[in-house]
Amino acid sequence: MFHLTCIHCGQKYGSDEIIYTCRSCGHLLEVQYDLDAVKTSCETWQTRPLSVWRYKELLPVKGNPITLQEGGTPLYHLKRIGAELGMTHLYAKHEGMNPSGSFKDRGMTVGVSMALELGMKSVACASTGNTSASLAVYGAKAGIPAIVLLPAGKVALGKVAQALMHGAKVISIQGNFDRALELVRDLCENQGIYLLNSVNPYRLEGQKTIGFEIIDQLGYVPDRIVLPVGNAGNISAIYKGLHELTALGVIDKMPKMTGVQSKGAQPVVQAIEKNLPEVVPEENPETIATVIRIGAPVNAEKVLTAIRDTQGTAIAVTDEEILAMQRDLAQKEGIGVEPASAASVAGLKKLVQAGIVDKDEHVVCVVTGHLLKDPETIINQCAPPISCEATLPSLLHALDS
Repeated sequence: MFHLTCIHCGQKYGSDEIIYTCRSCGHLLEVQYDLDAVKTSCETWQTRPLSVWRYKELLPVKGNPITLQEGGTPLYHLKRIGAELGMTHLYAKHEGMNPSGSFKDRGMTVGVSMALELGMKSVACASTGNTSASLAVYGAKAGIPAIVLLPAGKVALGKVAQALMHGAKVISIQGNFDRALELVRDLCENQGIYLLNSVNPYRLEGQKTIGFEIIDQLGYVPDRIVLPVGNAGNISAIYKGLHELTALGVIDKMPKMTGVQSKGAQPVVQAIEKNLPEVVPEENPETIATVIRIGAPVNAEKVLTAIRDTQGTAIAVTDEEILAMQRDLAQKEGIGVEPASAASVAGLKKLVQAGIVDKDEHVVCVVTGHLLKDPETIINQCAPPISCEATLPSLLHALDS
């Protein structure tokens, strides 16, 4: 059993309502469960495969979900990068190993499943890329139309290709992501289409399972979880999920939730550093990490609570620091991620060097998307292949050059 609750005024709404924000005060909603009914099921989780639906009692879908076996992503021990930082317990949770190549699949398996349960006939989102790819994939699996709005010229080619191939109606608008989100919200409210951006509280329910898996894979609660922050859905979702595990008695402490943004798009960092009561939007966010090129995070209210309540922090890194860590993850750890994903580890490095994070901490950095999501950025920062004649002397010469 569950219902929706406004995180600001506490107004409650039924599980069968099509609603994204509170009708009374306009603030965000979250899903609340009867945790007493869930307690008896927690022990059965360990008997199921590691996946989003391992934790189905803490998810809102009542029937059979629309699933592509998302979740169960690997947790890697970053031994070489950790050694360089003097850290023995540094890990990366690679969400790029989900079906469409990003963490968004965790939210979409729940969101699209709920769309069907609520009787909706089509789904839509605005996107910086990964959301559109995931929505197209799960819309195709469910057999319902998917509409995605993208900011023109601001989305990596790999993600556009995914949305197109999986049959979504892709519309490129002359404006940034924040404007695309405004438009798609208007579209959904006026045309009876189901909105699946992270303002939708059901979508975040799937994303919270990242935190559940981290604890199951480690066997304990880490001191800190570090995430890239764009719309701030992921960090907010994990915080909520771990709060539920605390209430259930599954864990007895919370990790410090730590957010990383780019210098060119850092409204959350500014709010934390200046101790502001709310996030002040940036009108013209800009960064090579397209996934986090967002100036007005939808989940701003939730992310400030998540960071402050756990004594976490937020930090901004430059595009150069992001790209350097993208190369380090690939060449030192064998982990290929898109630029925004590398921001979490780049931010952790900066926090350690500044003495803000202790080297003895047990830290998990969430890397959110696969390397091949943004092939143009890879090509632009790598040397081209060496050309040689098809002879052994020519090959040996090329190897020596």
